[in-house]
Amino acid sequence: MTGVTLQNVVKRYGDAQVIHGVDLAIEDGEFCVFVGPSGCGKSTLLRMVAGLEETTAGAIRIGARDVTDADPSERGVAMVFQTYALYPHMTVAENMGFGLRMTGHPKAEIAAKVAEAARILKLEEYLARKPKALSGGQRQRVAIGRAIVRGPEVFLFDEPLSNLDAELRVEMRVEIARLHREIGATMIYVTHDQVEAMTLADKIVVLRKGRVEQVGKPLELYHNPDNRFVAGFIGSPAMNFVAGAAVEGGVRAEGLAATVPTGLRPGAGKVAVGLRPQHLRVTEGATHRVEMTEALGGVSYIHVTAPSGEKLVIEARGDVTPAAGSMVGVGFDAADALFFDEATGARLR
Repeated sequence: MTGVTLQNVVKRYGDAQVIHGVDLAIEDGEFCVFVGPSGCGKSTLLRMVAGLEETTAGAIRIGARDVTDADPSERGVAMVFQTYALYPHMTVAENMGFGLRMTGHPKAEIAAKVAEAARILKLEEYLARKPKALSGGQRQRVAIGRAIVRGPEVFLFDEPLSNLDAELRVEMRVEIARLHREIGATMIYVTHDQVEAMTLADKIVVLRKGRVEQVGKPLELYHNPDNRFVAGFIGSPAMNFVAGAAVEGGVRAEGLAATVPTGLRPGAGKVAVGLRPQHLRVTEGATHRVEMTEALGGVSYIHVTAPSGEKLVIEARGDVTPAAGSMVGVGFDAADALFFDEATGARLR
């Protein structure tokens, strides 16, 4: 297997530039996830690596080879799409081996590779079935098996779980993570679901409007975001943000009904204070109005409105379920707060 390197990669459609000078190194055997909101360019970037989109400028390397202008068939990649794209008249085994048959591989070699892929994906008992006799998760495993049989240097996944229901998505996340551990291949995975990104990735690339906002390990991005966009995108429920201003002794945040201690100088301008839901707690007091409580069993999410009108979500463990319309206080530890420039979104450290 091998790594992938992008050097100042640009993509334009006529006068519209959608990828803006992306530089990225994905190591051999790494599971890298491109994540971001719809329209951020993550699928376009993946398709450029695959050769399905032309690279306007810059270079793409797979291992030591410059594949910027190479045909998709010459890049040593295999792609798994959101749709399964299985042939309905073929069996599972025939679908998985189809690509090798088209390139003239011997039948014995095809059978051996299909059997090995079926073992890895636990599809042995389904090899003689047609796709219509399979569940959605099983069909997606067949599509992944078709990629494995080709023996690519790099696996590319374009939102492969989007068509599955919630239970199957969890199951397939486990399957894909196990697959990566077993075969050790370099994988690039596109998703808009930051939970998928956090649970699968060795490295996350957060994209917005065709630019890389931050690259790092999942918990690095979670605990140490470079800007407000990354802080708000990574983590579920999303981070709470309240407006504040630097004053003597800290940042005064009316949304928290408190002054948060920090080293920022007074008069530093408008500052956003960020606190994750698990860093807030219900306390005695009557500063925040409870709008609703989502009681999920082991955890509850309490939605409150601050005196300033700002909305906050508080994560509570156990059976903490204050009634809608009641008033509560909100507590937190100052060490958990992050600060961002309101104008630029940049992290203030």
